[in-house]
Amino acid sequence: MVKVNGVDTEAAGMSLEDLLKNQGYDKNRVAVGINEQVVGKEDYASVILKNSDAVEIVHFMGGGSRDPLVLGSRSFGSRFILGSGKYSLALIKAAVENAGAEMITVALRRANTGGRENILDYIPQGITLLPNTSGARTAQEAVTIARLARELCGGDFVKIEVIRDSKYLLPDNSETLRATEILAKEGFIVMPYMFPDLNIARDLANAGAACVMPLAAPIGTNRGLCARDFIRILLDEIDLPVIIDAGIGKPSQACEVMEMGAAAVMANTAIATARDIPAMAEAFKKAIEAGRSAFLAGPGRVLEKGAVSSSPLTGFLRDREAAGGDGGSRE
Repeated sequence: MVKVNGVDTEAAGMSLEDLLKNQGYDKNRVAVGINEQVVGKEDYASVILKNSDAVEIVHFMGGGSRDPLVLGSRSFGSRFILGSGKYSLALIKAAVENAGAEMITVALRRANTGGRENILDYIPQGITLLPNTSGARTAQEAVTIARLARELCGGDFVKIEVIRDSKYLLPDNSETLRATEILAKEGFIVMPYMFPDLNIARDLANAGAACVMPLAAPIGTNRGLCARDFIRILLDEIDLPVIIDAGIGKPSQACEVMEMGAAAVMANTAIATARDIPAMAEAFKKAIEAGRSAFLAGPGRVLEKGAVSSSPLTGFLRDREAAGGDGGSRE
């Protein structure tokens, strides 16, 4: 008998890999220890379990969340990704904390010898940095920025932005795909910003993207869900987290897209340009949580015609109908 996470299990003679498969675990998203010794993933198939072995199987839970957002091998309790542009540095910490965000985007720029303030000094400890390739006009430029970002912060996350259009700032889907293909092969957790096109989304998934990040409206406009119908197609057809990026202007819009089934929302301008930045960050947090809860609960059906009373008609109302609508004579 093998004890698996404290439970006696008939697994003696079975390989560790088969045990994980039988119990429904993705071996790439768990860590395993046997008799207090960590087992490398490359050894799962060759390790044979013996009677009295004690197996511990663990995974990330995003701060205790029972509904984590999973990107690559990481789990996050928050489904709100915060952009860091346009802020006064002094307000970034308050925005992150009020948003409950666990991930924040950062852009790379050439260093100045004058010793300007560094945004990293204002981001709370424990927040995952999501470098973006803002400013890239080609796939190769995006790849170079991503590699520099990994050298700088030591992480594998990267948000791919490739934008040639300087008027509407629409992402170049074809160059984004090329950059994703290269970086995914190099072990990056690639999160590509894209125009919501189903064919490109499928290609990005096949290229190894960890999610797709369609725009809701042109970046920085706060115009809301202009691309609602195309986003819905992605939600129906793409087997990856769909994270809504760019254009969301109000908490109510963030709530709506989460109700539709989006995995997360990224917002920057709507918060950075608000009158009260910390309060707006908190409002977005609550809206995203409410939308996710509604999606998981399953919204009720919609009637296109007629109406149905929420409680049975009373005898009083039936009597009125039978009497011609006025209840009949009192005489």
